[in-house]
Amino acid sequence: MAAKHVTLSLIAYLFLSIAPAALAQTVAGDTGPAELVELVLKDGSRMFGTVERETDTEVVFRTQAGATVTARRSEIVSLRRIRGRIERGEFIRPDLHRTRLFFAPTGRSLNRGEVSFGVFQFIAPFVQVGVTDRFSMGGGTPLLFGIDDWNRPFWITPKFQVVSTARADAAVGLLHVFDTDGDSGGIAYGVGTFGNQDNALTTGAGLMYSGDDRGGIVMFGAEGRVHRSVKVMTENYIWKGGEGILSGGVRFLGERLSADLALAIPVGIGELIAFPVVNFVYVF
Repeated sequence: MAAKHVTLSLIAYLFLSIAPAALAQTVAGDTGPAELVELVLKDGSRMFGTVERETDTEVVFRTQAGATVTARRSEIVSLRRIRGRIERGEFIRPDLHRTRLFFAPTGRSLNRGEVSFGVFQFIAPFVQVGVTDRFSMGGGTPLLFGIDDWNRPFWITPKFQVVSTARADAAVGLLHVFDTDGDSGGIAYGVGTFGNQDNALTTGAGLMYSGDDRGGIVMFGAEGRVHRSVKVMTENYIWKGGEGILSGGVRFLGERLSADLALAIPVGIGELIAFPVVNFVYVF
């Protein structure tokens, strides 16, 4: 029961502390992560700002604080464009894996040309490609599945963003699974995300189908940044019959690579079972 109480406490924390910030952002708006230039010098100095002027021998750099620095090329270790923002003197990198919670999609979309590649639970690799700024296509197949490779399942994940504003994002999509024997099923869904890149609420509903069987499913999720490189998240489902899944955990944010660690608990099955969720995603 302790694991279930921890998950429920995390859900309550996210709702009570993140919801006001997320809803406030729907009024204030969110312009997303800005593009900055990072300048690293041989003496260990690291600055963020914009390049005012550059020649073959030097770079004139303006920091976010407004100071102007002239650095010789021979003193520069790296000079590169990055995405993020400066907050209280710290660089806050964006969550590039913004299009999903642990598994469920958000209303956000990949940009055109962006590629999200990852592995769910170490055994289910996937890829999603931004075809346009609103439409993406992806798919995957398990690394291991029984002993009969001829009956291997595959899935495809088309997604189209129908709303993209400073206040909200909404999308429709499909998770369609099929195998080489001709069996298939999946979920057709609609999802909306309200808030900013750091604190947001996501809710969605879908229609599960397989052959002649149909059933509804509802999802509620939330995310909140608690550190410049850490988010806490929750993702929860309920479907016909009152069964569902509660989950909560954290996302560690790298420059391009993110890692999710969470605990998921099925509910409505008459017994307490908890299993870990481990995902790794690289966006380029």
